[in-house]
Amino acid sequence: MVDLHSHTTASDGTYEPEENVKRAREKGLQALGITDHDTVAGIPAALEASHQWNIEVVPGIEISTVDQNQDVHVLGYYINYQDKQFLSRLEELRATRDRRNEMLVHNLQALGIDITLDEVAARRKMDEGNLGRPHIAEVLMGKGIVSSMEEAFEKYLGKTGKAYANPPRIGPEDAIDWIKQAGGVPVLAHPGLYGDDQMVLRLIEYGLEGIEAFHTDHTKEQEDYYAELANRFGLICTAGSDFHGERNGVIFHGDLGTRKTSYEIVLQLKKKAAERAGD
Repeated sequence: MVDLHSHTTASDGTYEPEENVKRAREKGLQALGITDHDTVAGIPAALEASHQWNIEVVPGIEISTVDQNQDVHVLGYYINYQDKQFLSRLEELRATRDRRNEMLVHNLQALGIDITLDEVAARRKMDEGNLGRPHIAEVLMGKGIVSSMEEAFEKYLGKTGKAYANPPRIGPEDAIDWIKQAGGVPVLAHPGLYGDDQMVLRLIEYGLEGIEAFHTDHTKEQEDYYAELANRFGLICTAGSDFHGERNGVIFHGDLGTRKTSYEIVLQLKKKAAERAGD
């Protein structure tokens, strides 16, 4: 079985890529997708560790986009993670993430909360990793302003939170194009979290090649619906835990293997990527 959605250096400061691969092996997985947010920094080390732990690593990415002021994430599998144009584009996205962090901290300060970017940066335990909202949430928890990661997002950092900020970013169609141009296969991450199936259909028509039907935060009804949608349009139907490591003793999203699918899906992704390379 395989889990095609996990994070290492991008938004989790607790686990290194090697530890994720080892953990996946301990969970009995045959393959693991490394899909960090807007960075491929964890892929080389994960691939190296895959030999030691006899588990296949699927190189990937999770690109952060915005559609009508809503975050939309597009997964890309078997991308050429050394492609110079692709790497340059990811660098631009990380700069946008940094701007969002600045805006969030400024908004929190405007609410009377004593917080600085330096405090947030101190929560990052890996120099290569992105700095993101979970790190801000950890500072808020440390100050006793909120009691959990969920409360931090609900009250302040999520799209309905008091300090929410979302600077202009690329749209999901751009991410689909970027992934294909880098030789990869674009798959829409956790579609059930967007509450916008018209957008999902629009992206399918645009050129999406897969849907993550099985996700830790999906209901059974959502999983059934998106699996049927993938089948209806001939798309690859993936599954992923969206593992972000452990924060303050709690697994963020789901543990590795919480959502998994058959190795046949890996073969389908490989075939699609190989076809693209042969174009």
